Amino acid sequence: MNVATQIRPVAATDRSPLDFLWFIPSGGDARYLASPTGERAPTPGYLREIAVAADRLGYYGVLMPTGAACADAWITAASVAPFTERLKLLVALRPGLTAPAEAVRQAAALDRLSDGRALLNVVTGGSPVTLAQDGIFLGHTERYEQTAEFLDIWRKLARGDTVTQEGKYLSISGGKLLFPFVQQPHAPIWFGGSSEIAREIAAEHVDVYLAWGEPPQQLKEIIDDVRERAAKRGRTIRFGLRIHFIVRDTDDQAWAAAHDLIQHVSDEQIAQFQAMLTKGTDSVGQSRMQALHKGSRDNLEIAPNLWAGIGLVRTGAGTALVGSPDSIADRLQEYADIGIDTVIGSGYPHLEEAYRVAELLFPKLNLPHHRRETLPPVLPFLPPIAGQKAAGRMT
Repeated sequence: MNVATQIRPVAATDRSPLDFLWFIPSGGDARYLASPTGERAPTPGYLREIAVAADRLGYYGVLMPTGAACADAWITAASVAPFTERLKLLVALRPGLTAPAEAVRQAAALDRLSDGRALLNVVTGGSPVTLAQDGIFLGHTERYEQTAEFLDIWRKLARGDTVTQEGKYLSISGGKLLFPFVQQPHAPIWFGGSSEIAREIAAEHVDVYLAWGEPPQQLKEIIDDVRERAAKRGRTIRFGLRIHFIVRDTDDQAWAAAHDLIQHVSDEQIAQFQAMLTKGTDSVGQSRMQALHKGSRDNLEIAPNLWAGIGLVRTGAGTALVGSPDSIADRLQEYADIGIDTVIGSGYPHLEEAYRVAELLFPKLNLPHHRRETLPPVLPFLPPIAGQKAAGRMT
């Protein structure tokens, strides 16, 4: 049963504007979760197709995921950049995998290649198992300490400083970036993390703090805390929401689509995946995601129009906004009211859902980046061919 709610309609022109990004499924796409039915390989052509569609539909940007199960984020971003015009490219900085000096050169090169469209997502990582596969064996606190050192050096280099310093994890002598960013002082830095040390890093170093889709009042506690920590440093930062979307013409159609998405997921698959996740992560944010559904398919609507079904068999962002365009627009306004001004959405499959979200939801939002292609309302009548009657509309 859906959670009852009093929806307060808000006119689109009165809504807080959002930067709305989409997701590039470089680890593969699917029509159903936990099922080979309808799987799509992350071929270069398919990923490019999604990026081009997002650019044309008016999305602000796209997120390139990172990890062993995904194609490299930097190569993927560089491959779609020449085929897009306005689309921002949010790619991963991985402390512990790349030295700050090399990472800043890569980032500046992508920013120049894309004419100032690079965005940078700092990913410390929350699974010791997958981190070990990349050769990273630091504990949770140590990884974030390394991230802080990485960002300190990286930001100084990005500003054009000549950097010499020695740290616990990272050191540099006479480092300098010779080819600067198009964006000044550098491409914006995004970052997510719910732990105490992660919030401190966000307050000190980042431009956009990125959270997963928890209920608004629960998420407000984190946003208020990070905002206060930043203010003590004389800084202001923005806040983003990473979440899935299942939007249809009506609420009933959207909930039917949500249930359809997990129709092939068995209770055994859920139990195995949740057990693996519990043993294989030290991420505070991941633990918060698991607590929303508690490993059960019962009562998955954890707040009005907020569904935790995706997190049953998926790591990371595990919630979706489900409903009609009006319902989801009102829910997004609730997130905007607590400070969210940026959204990274996704949906299965990502190509079709990019169109659905743009066509159904964007008109309900005050999105300055939305662009529509103007076409005649109907195809014009064809001129008559000699000796024949005039043709009507094409069928």
